[in-house]
Amino acid sequence: MKATTDNAPGPDPSPGGEGLLLPVADEDGAPFWEYAARHELRVQGCAACGELRFPPRPCCPHCQSFDGCWQRMSGRGRIWSYVVPHPPLLPAYAAQAPYNVIVVELADAPRIRLVGNLVAAADAALNSVDPARIRIGAAVKVAFHEPAPGVTVPRWLLERP
Repeated sequence: MKATTDNAPGPDPSPGGEGLLLPVADEDGAPFWEYAARHELRVQGCAACGELRFPPRPCCPHCQSFDGCWQRMSGRGRIWSYVVPHPPLLPAYAAQAPYNVIVVELADAPRIRLVGNLVAAADAALNSVDPARIRIGAAVKVAFHEPAPGVTVPRWLLERP
């Protein structure tokens, strides 16, 4: 699973959002994005040994089985790490600076960590949460945002705003 502006479905239609990176699904990660479009957070697991893995890949790193399944997560987690890029890494993000990028440790699977943004509401701008409010260990819950037609990404909201 990668993010790119090349071959992406289109720019973010939100105000000031043109040129923002959009995910491009590869064969292994396509189910993740299909579930996200249904507002479900799912993680790939091994049908043989039950171990969860992320990012998605064809073979289990624990038992080498090629039998996979997608397990639904509660959508809850905690902030494991974060960064506020200074200056923004890409020109399209300058209008939204300062914004955050957080790493979320899933409550259902503490070894699984997802990267995203902490926002005030699912469709809020990337800079909708003051970086001073971000705390390691803060409880978060998933929300889903459609930055372009046919593309849905998980974002994160503070459990206690």
